[in-house]
Amino acid sequence: MLQALPFGSAYGFAAVHQAGALGLAVDAAVVWLLTYAQGLFDVVNAGVMALVAFAETLLAAPAPWSFALIVAGLGLWRVSGGFALFALLGLNLVLAMGLWDPMISTLALVLTASFLALLIGLPLGVLSARLQSVWRLLRPCLDLMQTMPAFVYLIPAVMLFSTGAVPAIIATLVFAMPPVVRLTQLGIRQVPLDLMEAGRAFGCSELQLLWKVQMPSALPTVMSGVNQTIMLALSMVVIASMIGGGGLGDVVLRGIQQLDVGLGFEGGIAVVILAVILDRLSQSLMLEGERTLEARSRRWRSLWRTP
Repeated sequence: MLQALPFGSAYGFAAVHQAGALGLAVDAAVVWLLTYAQGLFDVVNAGVMALVAFAETLLAAPAPWSFALIVAGLGLWRVSGGFALFALLGLNLVLAMGLWDPMISTLALVLTASFLALLIGLPLGVLSARLQSVWRLLRPCLDLMQTMPAFVYLIPAVMLFSTGAVPAIIATLVFAMPPVVRLTQLGIRQVPLDLMEAGRAFGCSELQLLWKVQMPSALPTVMSGVNQTIMLALSMVVIASMIGGGGLGDVVLRGIQQLDVGLGFEGGIAVVILAVILDRLSQSLMLEGERTLEARSRRWRSLWRTP
């Protein structure tokens, strides 16, 4: 007959939560990395910190009103006038709530993690499309990365890089990279065979075939992967704040910890505004030019032309 163990007792915790053979092997691997590869982690830490600092400095350089005007101008050019007005009003609302600096920190974190994820993911997607052996190797890894709970990424990130922005970016990178790899591979594999044959008939090398035939044809699918990577990176904001990521996630986390509904709501609204702006601007890169300001102005001018 089983005997109930006292809740919170040391023996009960150890009996329930003691790691098995696989967990002990992972612990041993982490200890080995910390012992023999600390120099590599120091280099990665310094490089990522430099990227974050550069991104945050660049984003914080313009005054809030000019930053809002720049984003609204991009929205008018790439999306629509309605979106430009939303971006202008939304960013001013963030400023009025006193969350401008946390928003800039969050944006720097998201852009840095997305840049690193694309820097690694796009070449992996191209290799996966062109080499079936690479795809067979990567596919189970991508399945693991997408199905593993996001909180699990925080444990090795903290153990290897301590706390702060760097482990938050590393965890976000791992969480957000799979879509761009998968969709890049899918887009290139779906390029019609007649286009490939035409490119080869005109004497294209394999590299020219990739950049002049496959990538232009697969661009909408690839940009969809870029959009999903950026959105997944932003979705890690609150989780990354638990290990010192800072930004708007820290505001939401403080609202949860203090049961302050107003503070949590303001942080959530700021995250939503930032998410909509990033989503619409990145989605506009998938368009073929029909909705840009230049295309709309050409259509408007064509209405006044005489036959």
